[in-house]
Amino acid sequence: MRFLYYDRISNIEKGKSISGVKTFTLSEEFLRGHFKKQALIPGVIYIEAMAQLLGWLVIYSHDFNLSAIMSLVEDVQVSPRLRPGMNAEIHGEIISTSRRDSLGRAWITVDGTTIASMNRIIYSHVHKVDSEALRNIFYYYSGIKV
Repeated sequence: MRFLYYDRISNIEKGKSISGVKTFTLSEEFLRGHFKKQALIPGVIYIEAMAQLLGWLVIYSHDFNLSAIMSLVEDVQVSPRLRPGMNAEIHGEIISTSRRDSLGRAWITVDGTTIASMNRIIYSHVHKVDSEALRNIFYYYSGIKV
């Protein structure tokens, strides 16, 4: 089973920023039996959603010639306020990038209020990749033809 924590990419600017949207539903597999009184999205899911979107920005910014492996996350804040049915807007920015790694930050907002943030995320770069396969996967999961 593959877990994808964004529904669509709404904006992507090479080397700079990415935005996407995820509406979590009550039928999400990770919610089954997780909370007894009220369904809440676990904080680790926030982190994964931000990491997935920002990872695609890193790959896209390097013309699909590398794969991005999350290697460090620091200064993370999450709120327990995200519930199924809420529309989460996911944002990410590349702060710096080199041949070896990329540094970025990301945050999630709901109705204009920030409910989660990662102020430092580092991706290590792996250069032995099939660029065409990465392009096809990106197109499949984002709908953006490159």
